[in-house]
Amino acid sequence: MTVTGCEPGTGGEGRPLHPGRESGRGGALAAGVREPWRLWILLLLLLTAGCTTLPDNGDRVASRAVTDTGDTRLGRLVAARAAEHPGESGFILLDDGLDAFVARAALARIADRSIDLQYYLYHQDLVGALLMYNLLQAADRGVRVRILVDDMDLSERDQGLLTIDAHPNIEVRIFNPFRRDVPRLLQFATRFGKVTRRMHNKSFTVDNQATVVGGRNIGDEYFDANPDLAFGDLDVLAVGRVVPGVSASFDDFWNHPLSYPVASFLADSRPLMGLDRLRREAALFWQQQKDSPYVTALRNSTLARGFESGDFTFLWGDAKAVYDSPDKITHGTDRAEYHLTPQLEPYVASMQRELIVLSAYFVPGREGVRFFKDLRQRGIRVRILTNSLASTDVPIVHAGYAGYRRELLEAGVELYEVSSVNPKVEGGGGIGGSSRASLHAKSFVIDRKTVFIGSLNLDPRSDKQNTEIGLVIDSPEMGAIMGREFDQGVEKVAYRLRLNDEGAIEWVERRGGDEIVYHTEPRTSWFTRLWVGVASLLPIESQL
Repeated sequence: MTVTGCEPGTGGEGRPLHPGRESGRGGALAAGVREPWRLWILLLLLLTAGCTTLPDNGDRVASRAVTDTGDTRLGRLVAARAAEHPGESGFILLDDGLDAFVARAALARIADRSIDLQYYLYHQDLVGALLMYNLLQAADRGVRVRILVDDMDLSERDQGLLTIDAHPNIEVRIFNPFRRDVPRLLQFATRFGKVTRRMHNKSFTVDNQATVVGGRNIGDEYFDANPDLAFGDLDVLAVGRVVPGVSASFDDFWNHPLSYPVASFLADSRPLMGLDRLRREAALFWQQQKDSPYVTALRNSTLARGFESGDFTFLWGDAKAVYDSPDKITHGTDRAEYHLTPQLEPYVASMQRELIVLSAYFVPGREGVRFFKDLRQRGIRVRILTNSLASTDVPIVHAGYAGYRRELLEAGVELYEVSSVNPKVEGGGGIGGSSRASLHAKSFVIDRKTVFIGSLNLDPRSDKQNTEIGLVIDSPEMGAIMGREFDQGVEKVAYRLRLNDEGAIEWVERRGGDEIVYHTEPRTSWFTRLWVGVASLLPIESQL
């Protein structure tokens, strides 16, 4: 499995923590004490922020997934492929960024009835524009397009979204929105427990026949288009019986009271430009990009060539879509009936030999440590890949994880931390060869026969705060592939952690036939290590 990237600029994975960006100043508060009028203004702002309200959302119109899609081009293709696999679903693993974009673009181009996409982040960059071009083309063919995006990354973007929403076949909704008349940073204080809980789901579903689910948001760094940062991520393209479950999850969120039509935030609901101008600009953008290095690389990707020739294969097996209810956001964190993780318990309980975990953010907590220690006592091999301090984009999450490493290693858990050096190119950049790597995948493999792929990290935020989705796939063939790729690739991209004779942690890097041993967090400065050490003392684990 290619391990090559996380979510910059938002604290990652729905975390409302912005170390070094908007906090940590201290001086303003001290000035307020010396000059009391400033403190009174601050208190007044806090009170005002707490009293403002969101717009009325009672006029939103409910809609559901289109179900009569067996006669679509995609429906006929899926039926032909599934004929020899009755009752099962088909899957294509998407561990390459180029292939992952090709899968979404190809589905958009073959869509006849509907496209439903749900994302935590949708960046304004090359990948975001290319995908939007394909969505606009589909809408112009008469395809219904529903776009549901969490509000974490949408500051100052309402007018642009309204331009897209003005298309008669496109509707845009924003989930769990911030108030527009109060600074967002202030709302983290006045609406803590509301705006700090985010819709982290990621899915792209076409004609209720095929879906892409996994760890990727929409942005350059997730699809090998960012020369400075590449996320090692994993999605799965699924067809067959599992797809309606993903559609049902989308409908639950789309029709939830926290899902606001973008026009509801604007007193003047006129878009920035008309549809004719939007189409002209989209056509000009495509003319500029169609022969660019990135689009050329997309055309030459393995999956694109396979789609073109018809030479692509599905892995088949039983599967189930598992997901949090949107009510998880509005209810207490301990209401198990709204949570995804209890749905995984039967699969975990049946484990007999091995557990392989890929989790970009890994904060097991005391309960998680007990769980992994219990597995080891039962003789089950446990292997975990997460980010190193150098590769993570959210160092404060590393602070929450680091304190559990020694106990896990003592129990016999095998820990690996991703190197920040991209194995595709050291010190270089370019398509598929960004200079910095970080893990972003969220997956686990049980006994090399049951696979989970989705948006769920193994941390308190995914478990209790955010909403998540994933597919549980019963496929020994897929499990064997992922297990083999982990065996063959993990020490090429990650450090293996071990305890020395004194009980201190060492990081072992294998480079060629050599073994390099580090006695402190590799490729980090003393200041970063000090900062993380101090952060580990903060009582914030429930938010990590």
